Amino acid sequence: ELRDLMFSLDWIKAKTELVGPAHLIHEYVEYSSILDQKDSTVRENFQEFLSLNGHLLGRQPFPDIIQLGLCQPETSEVYQQAKLHAQRETGTFYLEWILEETERNVTNINLPAVCLEGSQPALKKTSNQPASNLVKYPYSRQPKVFKAESGERLLEINAHDDEILCCAFSADGEFVATCSSDKKVKHSEQVNCCQFNNRSGQYLLATCSNDTYIKIWDLNEKYCRNTMIGHENSVNHCRFSPNDDCVASCSTDGTVKLWEARSGNELKSIEIKDFFKNADEQPDDVEVLVKCCSWSRNGDMILVVAKNKLLLFDIKTCGLLTQVIVSHHSTIQYCDFCPGDELVAVALAHCSVELWNIKSLSKVAYCRGHMSWVHCVTFSPDGSLFLTSSDDQTIRIWETKKVCKSSDAVLKSELDVVFHNGEVMILAIYNQKHLQLINGNTDNVIMQTAAQESPISCCCLSEDLKFAAFGQESGTIKVLQLSDGKILKSWEAYRTSVQHCRFTPDCQTLISSAHDSVIQVWNWQLSECVFLRGHKEAIKDFRLLENGKLLSWSFDGTVKVWNVTTGNPEKDFACHGGAVLSCAVSPDGSKFSSTSADKTAKIWSFESSSVLHELKDHEACVRCCTFSPDNKLLATGDDKGEIRIWDVLTGALLHFCSPVTGDEGEPTHGGWVTDLSFSPDSKMLVSSGGYLKWWNVTTGESLQTFYTNGTNLKSIHVSPNFKVYVTVDNLGILYVLQK
Repeated sequence: ELRDLMFSLDWIKAKTELVGPAHLIHEYVEYSSILDQKDSTVRENFQEFLSLNGHLLGRQPFPDIIQLGLCQPETSEVYQQAKLHAQRETGTFYLEWILEETERNVTNINLPAVCLEGSQPALKKTSNQPASNLVKYPYSRQPKVFKAESGERLLEINAHDDEILCCAFSADGEFVATCSSDKKVKHSEQVNCCQFNNRSGQYLLATCSNDTYIKIWDLNEKYCRNTMIGHENSVNHCRFSPNDDCVASCSTDGTVKLWEARSGNELKSIEIKDFFKNADEQPDDVEVLVKCCSWSRNGDMILVVAKNKLLLFDIKTCGLLTQVIVSHHSTIQYCDFCPGDELVAVALAHCSVELWNIKSLSKVAYCRGHMSWVHCVTFSPDGSLFLTSSDDQTIRIWETKKVCKSSDAVLKSELDVVFHNGEVMILAIYNQKHLQLINGNTDNVIMQTAAQESPISCCCLSEDLKFAAFGQESGTIKVLQLSDGKILKSWEAYRTSVQHCRFTPDCQTLISSAHDSVIQVWNWQLSECVFLRGHKEAIKDFRLLENGKLLSWSFDGTVKVWNVTTGNPEKDFACHGGAVLSCAVSPDGSKFSSTSADKTAKIWSFESSSVLHELKDHEACVRCCTFSPDNKLLATGDDKGEIRIWDVLTGALLHFCSPVTGDEGEPTHGGWVTDLSFSPDSKMLVSSGGYLKWWNVTTGESLQTFYTNGTNLKSIHVSPNFKVYVTVDNLGILYVLQK
């Protein structure tokens, strides 16, 4: 009876709505001896389903659990039940991920448990020696202790009068230390970090504070053994060396200092800000906040985090051994050495965690799942697990080996799709240097090019599926024959990376643009090229019109219509005060729409060259637009995740697709709306952004949501019958969905 109850999607839906997923995961662990009597695989299927989807199952309104179940592997009991439910449902449509069994992914992520607790963001946590418990503290005064295996909450401690900033287990797991803004640890200002020593039985605690001091406390004798004085600004982090002889401290003054734990004397100081200054800058002119540090297992090296860099130093010489720029777009919040000394876990501000091999200087895993900033990461003592905590109010537990298993294909977000005679043909850039032609129905790789000397930046297919073309970061464009992958022509077109390339319908000409203001129309068979000059800033994109003309739009705020034979502009539209981000042409070819960073969309007449309607209701950059097949509607999407549907004839706003869900106030699209497409009958709309959503055009209500593993879906390719959908996420996972 217990198995019948717990091995049921209906039970999961009812129970998680009442108590949340963490409690239910605990029950699967608690009753595992009973549940596993028949088949342990089924229990593992359900537990993994809860772990992977815990951040979604905690939302309001509750997500469609049948659709989530359909995203599980076909061999999973969860998938089998979801499919039976979907077949019985009437009036609701579901999407099946056709190629999930051969998922193309940077990492295979597995989370044994997810802890969801508290009403405010979690900042940091640590695991105790047996790696069985963990501490979480939201912006509150009560630290909470959880069972790592199941996410069960074991204890809540009333300890502080202000928010808790850090916590740590003693080496034997018997004690928990916490520090707070309430200054209960005897510093004159806020205490930022507390760390136990590494030897069991000898309870030493290091603390550091905004008062610039580091203190070592003897908890057996209950007194302050040493106070280290030397930093000139707030001390953010401190750690004992593996043998407890030294303490390392990181400060906002741009230094890392090493102290003798017994005497409190300063041993060495490393000027981290020296590694960030330009040639013409003095060290005093550079501000570098050193976030944290981590010792290697033998204590010979120390890893330091500042801004977007990992810096590894030799302890004896203080010499820099190596440095890695982890990200150009995000700062590092925290780092931790894996006990094996090869792997380093890095928590980034942009919702992700990366694992790096510090010896080969290569990224080996990219772990997404958190919905907000990741503030901390730490390995279990044996390195088999690591924990992450985030502003999304969750702690996640990851299996190190499983996230480090990279698949053989990582796809870029730029791809081209042709729907031909019931088949889905996909041209994708894989591992940056190769081009692949993939049958989307079977996942067979029909053709793969040899590795190119320069990374591939864009690609396109000819409509007859005889040719493909690709642009490279070097500025070179190449045309190849799909039957054998042979390069037919090569053209050194640009000095910068090629951004877009497309064949004309006759397949004889290739149109391209790069990071400049010139469009090139290259008849690759005759080796003749026409240059379209007129835009003052870089081209955002372009599209061919039915009459053989070319429509282009630019960051200069203009849209132009070109004669591709002569290279002359025939019409010039001064559309927006900001960059034009997208354009769409009405099915009858009489009008086009433009959207802009100036938060407006406009509908224009080709014949009169005048604006018909200015649509001003958006509150953020309007990123995409599309006309309905019946010419009556225009849909626009913006950077707040909002979608609006307009009457083309009058310019009136007909429907507003809500940007928030229920009482939670969370964006429905996880960020920008990047692409839109109407169904042939103009009654349904699909949108891409943080994930995929389908909408009822008549009511503006959401019909279905497909949550991808990654985010930032740049576009969605839709079959003419509106039943097959192709996209790729920022992890390189390819999705071919069937309605």
